[in-house]
Amino acid sequence: MGTEDAHDDHEHHLPAVEDWPRGFGEASWWPFVTAAGAAGVYVAAALYIIGRGDASLVSPLAGPAALVASVGLFLVGLYGWVYHAFVSTFWSRDANPNSANKLRWGMLAFLGSELATFGALFGYYFYIRAGNWESIFVGIPDLTGSLVIANTTLLILSSVTLHFAHTAIRKDDRRKFLSWLVVTVLLGVVFIAGQVYEYYEFIIHEGFTLTSGFFASAFFGLTGLHGLHVSLGAVLLGIVLVRALAGQYSAERHVSVSTASMYWHFVDVVWIFLVVVLYVGAEVGA
Repeated sequence: MGTEDAHDDHEHHLPAVEDWPRGFGEASWWPFVTAAGAAGVYVAAALYIIGRGDASLVSPLAGPAALVASVGLFLVGLYGWVYHAFVSTFWSRDANPNSANKLRWGMLAFLGSELATFGALFGYYFYIRAGNWESIFVGIPDLTGSLVIANTTLLILSSVTLHFAHTAIRKDDRRKFLSWLVVTVLLGVVFIAGQVYEYYEFIIHEGFTLTSGFFASAFFGLTGLHGLHVSLGAVLLGIVLVRALAGQYSAERHVSVSTASMYWHFVDVVWIFLVVVLYVGAEVGA
């Protein structure tokens, strides 16, 4: 084997144990770590289900413990993946318009798959509602209170502030970019806290749970999936904020800001549709 072949073998191979946590060439451990964390969420859900009731197979704490561990693993993997792929080499590589366009198209493809996921759940809800119009709304609490109005206002405002941040960095105004980005992240965190509080009120005080009927399963399924996406979006915006504080991004190089904005605006639009269909629709149909 020649020297050149040996060099190629060293530069391009699947990461071995001694490579941890780094990758060589195009190989990296971080996507695997992120995927393992995401898969662990489903394992945690299964443990929670089989840990309920008198004949439970595992401890009732197994599900929540696995969920916390899986989410932590997912966030660590996501941070390492983003840092390894984008952050560490930001200043050493040249701006590539073709690469930026590929990332934007990749985000559009991802959003297309997310649209299909939400569409399937909405299709389930519409199917149940069309076949059993009156009975599915029995026993539901008041959904159109001040909390959902406040949450909706917060999420819409966060899209507006993110647009201002995106516009500012395109004009190379870093001060306004950072200011609007901080406001956006804070609004997103407050929205998530509002959703958690709404769940607390429904489950603890109203007795409205996932097993309360067809509408409850659709409600918690759709709002929970959306809350998961908002949480992921907040993580992505948090990473963008950390990179911005480190001095990255400019008028010529801000593709991460663009793709994160696309994702955040998507979850905003989904929320508005969700409020109209679930919250307002339930009040009209009840």
